[in-house]
This record gives sequence, C-alpha cells and structure tokens, in this order.
Amino acid sequence: MSTTTEIAERLKGLREMMEISSAEMAEVAGMDEKTYLEYEAGKKDFSVTMLYNCAGRFGVDVTALLTGHTPTLSSYSIVRAGQGVLTERRHSFSYQHLAQNFRGRTAEPFYVTAPYIKGSENKPIQLSSHKGQEMDYILSGKLMVNIGGNVDVLEAGDTVYYDSGQPHGMIAVGGEECVFLAVVLKPEEK
Repeated sequence: MSTTTEIAERLKGLREMMEISSAEMAEVAGMDEKTYLEYEAGKKDFSVTMLYNCAGRFGVDVTALLTGHTPTLSSYSIVRAGQGVLTERRHSFSYQHLAQNFRGRTAEPFYVTAPYIKGSENKPIQLSSHKGQEMDYILSGKLMVNIGGNVDVLEAGDTVYYDSGQPHGMIAVGGEECVFLAVVLKPEEK
C-alpha cells in the first residue's frame, strides 16, 4: 500500500507533467483549490472517489495513482485472498482493489471494510459523487446508505445499485463492522 505522501507526489507529478492547473484539478475533485493543494502536499488523506475522479482527468488507471504502476494484463487477472491493492481511506474504510492488474477495466471492483464507529449513525453521513454507476453487495454486518437524500439500512445479502453521480455515502451500523463488495462502473464514453 502506498502512503499518502507517495500518492500525493504522483498526483502532483501527473498534474504538472500534463500542465493542468491546480484550479482545474480542484474542480475535477469537487473542492476548492486550497483544499486540493493540501492533498497534493500530502496533508490530507485521499478518498477513493477523489482519486477516481483525478485519474479520469489524467486519462490513467486509478491503480497508477495508488501504486505508481500501470496495469498490464488484458485477458484475465487473478487476485488472491488478501492480495488486492489496499487503500485505507475515508473514515478508516479499507478498500482492497480486486482487479488492479487488469488493463482497460470497465469496472473498479473493491472489497470494502467499513468500521463501526460508535455514535456515527447519529451524525450526517459524509457524501461524495463521481461519474458512473455503483453496486454494493453486503457480505456481513449492516450498512446505512444515503443516496441522493434517501437513507436505508442494508444487511448481509442485500444489494444497492445506483447512479454514483448522486451524492452518496455510507457507514457501518449495528455495533459491528460491515464488509461489502463495491463495483464502480465507469460511464460510457461518448
């Protein structure tokens, strides 16, 4: 797993190499320029959504930002248990990428562990958005989701599929962590 500093260096390096202004990247990332520059300086931890949006603007695979390597496999890819690229982001959520070596993916599959944080169900859920669609399948625990202002609780075996351009967020509830598969589908190219 790359450190926040290593990811920040790759983000800044790509932006400068492509001669993209920090103001434009801030807009892509959905934040003000000052906040974006704090990310580039390694002062803030990245959300997967932010990295996904930035990778899209750069025209690179999100794996390149996470690891510094470009995927090379195009026929099939096997990721053994526990061997996916691990990213711990957004409120201690752990995202394990399940296809990081496959080139030209149309989807980004993740094995996600959301920790239970006592009292979080009584606070607003942090929301984010990105182009495309997403499917989350609950393996264990309970997940409270907010999608476009609609709030529901999902349990093991439940699935939610949604337009990820809508503000959405989730937290583990019920006193234990929630483990789920998240598949982010890229938007169709026009």
